[in-house]
Amino acid sequence: MPSGETNMNNKLVLIVDDKFSVTRLVTDYLSSKGYRTLTAWDGNQALTKARIHHPDIILLDIMMPHMDGFEFIKAYRKESNTPIILLTARVEETDKVIGLGLGADDYVTKPFGMAELAARIKSVLRRSDSSQIQNKIIQFGSLRIDSEKFKVSLNDKEITLTPTEFQLLLTLTKNPGRVFTREQILCEIQGDTYDSLEKTINVHIRNLRVKIEEDPGNPKYIQTVFGVGYRFTTNT
Repeated sequence: MPSGETNMNNKLVLIVDDKFSVTRLVTDYLSSKGYRTLTAWDGNQALTKARIHHPDIILLDIMMPHMDGFEFIKAYRKESNTPIILLTARVEETDKVIGLGLGADDYVTKPFGMAELAARIKSVLRRSDSSQIQNKIIQFGSLRIDSEKFKVSLNDKEITLTPTEFQLLLTLTKNPGRVFTREQILCEIQGDTYDSLEKTINVHIRNLRVKIEEDPGNPKYIQTVFGVGYRFTTNT
């Protein structure tokens, strides 16, 4: 078994869905793979359990009673950057973009295969596992990235990023000046398992710019190369 594989297992997964058949199926499969699991049937219950048990990753349905997935993300992102994968039956691209815009890291569309879900969980967990990152301190002007401690600061003020945003920033800053297509960025941050829409990268980029750029509308770090993709510039 490759090193790191055992670390991926035994992680605590919070499964949030109002359909018992879904939570039972996912729980049984992930438990057989060595994950610990916890379930909730709506956003309110999920918030309570997340605050008590501190899961390593959350699988989140969008359409639920009392508090839906979008409202959960809005509330939970104020207090935690725990990775979130959306479980959605909706096929509208806008719903996925909304979820990513609010701070979700990835999504899978129902019906999904268990092997696919497990692969996506591993991919997202790798992004959030700071022990897997080999670089140390990266600094450009007032922007400082500590990849060992999984921290980013701007003008000495710490910034909270989701695992996907952090991995995206790390990918760009490790290759300053290189132009990445959206497909290349997806491959870098998700590996061979990626099947997200390329335009969801636009959402992550927008969120990242809001957090690290002094003027997100006129970014100095993350620049758009029209018709191609994005690059990180050091001309600060």
